[in-house]
Amino acid sequence: MYYHKLGKFPQKRHTQFRRPDGKLYTEELFGAEGFSGNSSLLYHNHPPTTVKRVEQGAEIKIEPWKEGLLRHHHLVTKDLKPWGDPISGQICVMFNDDVKISLCLPKEEMKYFYRNGEHDELIFIHKGEGYMQSQFGRLPFRPFDYIVVPRGTTYKLHFTTDDNRMLICDSTGPIEFPKRYVSKMGQFMENSPFCERDIRVPEEPLFFDEEGEFELRIRKQGRFHHYFFAFNPLDVVGWDGYLYPYIFNMKDFEPITGRVHQPPPVHQTFEAHNYVVCSFCPRKYDYHPLAIPAPYNHSNVDSDEVLYYVEGDFMSRKGVEFASLTHHPGGIPHGPHPGTVEKSIGKEATDEYAVMIDTFRPLHLTMAAKEMDDGHYPYSWIAHA
Repeated sequence: MYYHKLGKFPQKRHTQFRRPDGKLYTEELFGAEGFSGNSSLLYHNHPPTTVKRVEQGAEIKIEPWKEGLLRHHHLVTKDLKPWGDPISGQICVMFNDDVKISLCLPKEEMKYFYRNGEHDELIFIHKGEGYMQSQFGRLPFRPFDYIVVPRGTTYKLHFTTDDNRMLICDSTGPIEFPKRYVSKMGQFMENSPFCERDIRVPEEPLFFDEEGEFELRIRKQGRFHHYFFAFNPLDVVGWDGYLYPYIFNMKDFEPITGRVHQPPPVHQTFEAHNYVVCSFCPRKYDYHPLAIPAPYNHSNVDSDEVLYYVEGDFMSRKGVEFASLTHHPGGIPHGPHPGTVEKSIGKEATDEYAVMIDTFRPLHLTMAAKEMDDGHYPYSWIAHA
């Protein structure tokens, strides 16, 4: 990300910065890749080390579905029941060593702070409104928002609506914008489908001066750890830097089109270690006089493809619905369903939203995914289906 600042801080880093009572504010470096990556400097009213006690939390267990078949999957999720809060309610459906893909329909309020010490997070808000409150400030969110959260961020998600739905990627590596979209200095270039003006960054309020007992649940080493602090951990009076949570809304993506069908990389929105995230948005169809708007059949030789259907008319697919997830593993081809190719010819535009996650190592489905699986899907390309 680019440089941002909020609140008050000294002109020179690592120099004295005093509270109104004369005591020093506590400086904290929040950084990635040791001391050689992007970072931010935060100034706390109290030391961020004022821990009253530590308790062991629950182990995080993911049970793989050992189906033993190489096949396509369609997970029907529209009828999932709301459960838990924005963290405890997460249901992992697919995973590998690079990314964990989960669904969440939060029902309860978060009564604690949360810090993911293992993964950067990409949270897609499918339904619901509210705000994230972190040590970097307040980030109001709405439907179709991608919230990018660097690992180690302390935050709460507050929903102000009752009907809420999220798709979450927990990433072992940082989540960044595609390198081809930005200059050497980090500025979005003219060929990018979005730019800095589309990014929303933290805002006030930032500083909470409260004393008592405040629970922070840290995810690390495959389990939760419950830390109890003597002061509200969101006691930052100011910060500046390049590492902080931010929001990009899918509807601000400007699709790239051409005379003939464009490949999925034109929809790329984020890149991470061994996977990419793309946004399929309403767009004009191809304008060659003989163009076929429907996507061609393709074999994912070296990647798994996951599509999360958000909203609209999914031209190339039959039988998928709101919040459906399809998984097309590497090694076997997939493409438009029977009849959709001819039907697409002559159409001028598409009206669909979907999130695509392409991984470059195989994904494993979970036992939770098994409960959602449409077993007929692998045979839905048969003409009479």
